[in-house]
Amino acid sequence: MRPFFQWLAGTRGFALVAPKIVPPLDRLVNRLSGGRVLMGDQLLPHLLLTTTGSKTGQPRQSPLACMPQDDGSFLVVGSNFGRDRHPAWSGNLLKTPQATVNFRGRVTPVTATLLTGDEREQAWQALVRFWPLYQGYTERSGRELRVFRLSPRPT
Repeated sequence: MRPFFQWLAGTRGFALVAPKIVPPLDRLVNRLSGGRVLMGDQLLPHLLLTTTGSKTGQPRQSPLACMPQDDGSFLVVGSNFGRDRHPAWSGNLLKTPQATVNFRGRVTPVTATLLTGDEREQAWQALVRFWPLYQGYTERSGRELRVFRLSPRPT
């Protein structure tokens, strides 16, 4: 099934409708499962990121594909389904890098770092091997996709 869903996620039609359907449905599934399940986990690891809204100051939840790292951090990509604008959650992290991650039922406070230079390039190569669609999203969107490292904060 992964090849089919990878193909589907790479289509322009999916990019048009998915942002309105997938995140709300994913948040519902997560809530009903007590924070343990996100739909996308069937294809790739996913987390529920809670940021502070850059304009409202209110909590904002975004289900995201992630690449867990050995040190307990996560890499996430602001792909926005290949659309031409950066996703709102990435702007929220730029303004307020403190956030929380719910990964498979475990809530962890994190600090986000926007990766640049060599660090971004190394992460990007690993991310494209992990989910090749990121390269297609870059080409379709005409922008460099933001890559963040979400590192656990001491509590």
